[in-house]
Amino acid sequence: MSSSTSSIFSLITSWYTWFICRQVSGSWGRVCPVSRRCGLAAGRSYSGGGAYPSVSLTCPLPGVPKAVFAAAESRERFETRVTVLENGLRVASQNKFGQFCTVGVLVNSGSRHEAKYLSGISHFLEKLAFSSTAQFGSKDEILLTLEKHGGICDCQASRDTIMYAVSADARGLDTVVNLLADVTLQPRLSDEEIEMTRMAIRFELEDLNMRPDPEPLLTEMIHAAAFRDNTVGLNRFCPVENTDKIDRAVLHSYLSSYYTPDRMVLAGVGIEHEHLVECARKYLLGVEPVWGSGQGRAVDRSVAQYTGGIIKVEKDMSDVSLGPTPIPELTHIMIGLESCSFLEDDFIPFAVLNMMMGGGGSFSAGGPGKGMFTRLYLNVLNRHHWMYNATSYHHSYEDTGLLCIHASADPKQVREMVEIITREFILMAGAVGEVELERAKTQLKSMLMMNLESRPVIFEDVGRQVLATNTRKLPHELCDLISQVKPSDIKRVVTKMLHKKPAVAALGDLTDLPTYEHIQAALSSKDGRLPRLYRLFR
Repeated sequence: MSSSTSSIFSLITSWYTWFICRQVSGSWGRVCPVSRRCGLAAGRSYSGGGAYPSVSLTCPLPGVPKAVFAAAESRERFETRVTVLENGLRVASQNKFGQFCTVGVLVNSGSRHEAKYLSGISHFLEKLAFSSTAQFGSKDEILLTLEKHGGICDCQASRDTIMYAVSADARGLDTVVNLLADVTLQPRLSDEEIEMTRMAIRFELEDLNMRPDPEPLLTEMIHAAAFRDNTVGLNRFCPVENTDKIDRAVLHSYLSSYYTPDRMVLAGVGIEHEHLVECARKYLLGVEPVWGSGQGRAVDRSVAQYTGGIIKVEKDMSDVSLGPTPIPELTHIMIGLESCSFLEDDFIPFAVLNMMMGGGGSFSAGGPGKGMFTRLYLNVLNRHHWMYNATSYHHSYEDTGLLCIHASADPKQVREMVEIITREFILMAGAVGEVELERAKTQLKSMLMMNLESRPVIFEDVGRQVLATNTRKLPHELCDLISQVKPSDIKRVVTKMLHKKPAVAALGDLTDLPTYEHIQAALSSKDGRLPRLYRLFR
């Protein structure tokens, strides 16, 4: 055996003996009998340096400087900072580690503000976003400019907010804010772009009526039934008959009323607040928009009026999904009741209630954490094999809210399906188990924290909260509020909710659909059952 091989073998043997010694002695500071017998010091160091045979490994070594460990930074650094400029524009930012940032402009404008205008303007503005502007000749120029900073852009319009957002390298912040200012305040809105938008909207409307998943269509219908002809009940999509009526003059008239600095928030995540404020002053302060500085029509400040009611659309759903494994013909029902706005204290109990109801599709409810232990899965999908879907939704706005359940089944089972859903609404006001409540609260907090790992989600949360309240509740504050929800809170908000008239949306073969009066009677009863039907002939 060579000398090198012998020394390696000796070293391995010494390490093994040293480890056995520690196991036998039961103490890392004593010399065990085995090591004494082998002539091996318990404190021997094999990694170089001197040995400390009498010092336990749980004690600091003499002569070694005290270790300094990294500590969590103060929470203040991660709070959302808000600055209001002289023209009323709010600038909000949130620190987040990383090379990239998300910056955007949120406008307090949406389909709910179109009562005095042609319905569909917000839909047009969403499609026209990031087209040619005063500085950029086309959408391609905008995209090429963003690509230099690894950026992407997007615009989303909802019932109460229009959001222009860009994600890019934080070093390109100056370029990004300049681009956002130009897109929001200096769009060209050329005839060619407007005509292309008309074509895109017509195609989208056709696709909306043809797609197998009717959830977007049902959401529109339930809002229209719940808030008939007012605020959030106005159509979010442009009606076909309005596509040819909306032109540059109509858009400028709307923009002059709602695209004002006091109705805007410039929000950013992953950048320094002072730098964002500096860019806002440079590009968004004292800039005259392309539609002029004249005062437009008075801003619509209507408060949502809940009406309740029913909207039915008879439709042949037998051919919505063709192919080797087509979706069976289904009838879709959505039943909703007014909840509360996100500014009220009851918003958190309603969020917990929605999580507790949960649900999903019969093949997509998933395992623990995805809805398997929610009420709509245990009480509905798990017991009634013919139910294709049962899902709870909660829509909340600054002055109202809507809690609804969407269910779908074979057209022959519609009456039974409606009764099952009305019974679940009545059972909400019953006993709430501690285990299911804690599970719902834990799942809600988990979903909140996991979603807020995403930078674009943080951006939207910061922008929407500052736009509505001029401040932002941090995740730990929301988690504390969720933890405080008690069974009595759930029962209180449900009892109040059940006193309202229901909103009903129905799509498909509605031959066996109960009347609105029968659905209302079921939600007013103690057991949620529909009134019995007596027929002489079947």
